[in-house]
Amino acid sequence: MLRHTLSTVPIAEVNEAEWSSKLRGLVRGQVLCPCDDGYDSARRGYNGRIDRRPAIIARCAGVSDVLACVGVAREIESPICIRAGGHSAAGFSVCEGGFVLDVSQMKGIRVDPRRRVVRAEAGITWGELDRETQAFGLATTGARISTTGVAGVTLGGGYGWLMRKHGLAIDNLISCDIVTADKRFISASATENADLFWGLRGGGGNFGVVTSFEFRLHAVGPLVTGGMCFYSAAQARELLRFYREFMASAPDEITALFNFLIAPSAPFIPPYLRGMPVVAIAVCHAGASLEEAERDLACLIQVGPPLLARIKPRPYTVVQKFFDAAGVFGNHVHARSGHLPELSDAVIERLVAHASGITSPLSIVMISSLGAAVARVGEHDTAFSHRRTRFDLAINSVWTEAEDSDRYIEWTDSFWTAMQPFCDGVYVNELGEDAEERVREAYNPATYTRLQRLKKNYDPDNVFRFNANIKLTA
Repeated sequence: MLRHTLSTVPIAEVNEAEWSSKLRGLVRGQVLCPCDDGYDSARRGYNGRIDRRPAIIARCAGVSDVLACVGVAREIESPICIRAGGHSAAGFSVCEGGFVLDVSQMKGIRVDPRRRVVRAEAGITWGELDRETQAFGLATTGARISTTGVAGVTLGGGYGWLMRKHGLAIDNLISCDIVTADKRFISASATENADLFWGLRGGGGNFGVVTSFEFRLHAVGPLVTGGMCFYSAAQARELLRFYREFMASAPDEITALFNFLIAPSAPFIPPYLRGMPVVAIAVCHAGASLEEAERDLACLIQVGPPLLARIKPRPYTVVQKFFDAAGVFGNHVHARSGHLPELSDAVIERLVAHASGITSPLSIVMISSLGAAVARVGEHDTAFSHRRTRFDLAINSVWTEAEDSDRYIEWTDSFWTAMQPFCDGVYVNELGEDAEERVREAYNPATYTRLQRLKKNYDPDNVFRFNANIKLTA
């Protein structure tokens, strides 16, 4: 029988065989139950710590399939778990005993180079979108892991290498098509269902199944200047102060990340550095001139000096894959994050004290600099909040063996406890297992209240609850 351990409303008792048979008669895509070949791979999520078994997975082939699935789910009173890229560290892409509506097979994409726009269906990944847009020397702000899905990243806001010059992914969103909880297919834009369009830009998957996105494109590349400089971990304190000042005066064209990590066993890392704790500054300069980029980034080579400098002109699509190793499915992941209004000396001391304890070769502590175009959008113009924060902190523990879990979880949580006094707010796409208790921190109070009103209008029964859920009550 259909079941869901996280449900807050009774689920009708439905024979799963009867249910799946009905769905197969309604949809073009694949319908999978626990006994079917391919079920285990279809339910597999990014975070290997999460092992859930949905009652059924419907892999939609198009909008008509989405409409049919929402209709059946409502008929049997089942909440709906939406899966696109499947990269949710919190496990939002799969539910226990419920209905997974999988849009990952919806791969339609069309670039209009004359208008500089792209229309992408919900199953497109950022790597797939970049490949099509870069054929015309165009791009829009997208995630820094190319295998992540366009849908989830965008609906939460959308950090990326181009955000300081061109804004977040949502700042480049022109319109969306969406199937709502009452089985309506509607569009949302600045001129059509504008209230919903406001909420979709930062409010996550709370309001329905977005089936396609239209983005504004910009002239980018095909070559940009990007890469990383690796430095001794002993220089972390000095380098964080440098990074703070560097980003305070950096032009919009520069996006840079400060990372604590263990040097990986990658071909570009000399053998003598592999396995060594290091800090790295990763950059992308999206200016019109490679000469301008070389001038603006020269200080990264001069400071330190670096143990290894690998900054040079590269295809934008290559820069977009710098962190793809972090997107591999099946590793164990435990993450904490928060916004840092300032990178003060006190913050730096606390960061250095705790980040130096990093032990897993897959883990990373990442500080992202925001500002520039991100901060020029009004705080209430979109549902994405905390526009004026200067930095974002993400503590990502990643490991392979389950027996090591306690050690890595303890390190992550201890680190986060130490950083909490300095943090204010959080990026909704970086919420982990703490999402339920922290989702309000992702929004300013007025925005959260407005999102609650939208939720009441578009999903009063909380059908779409497997997300950073906007609750109608406290």
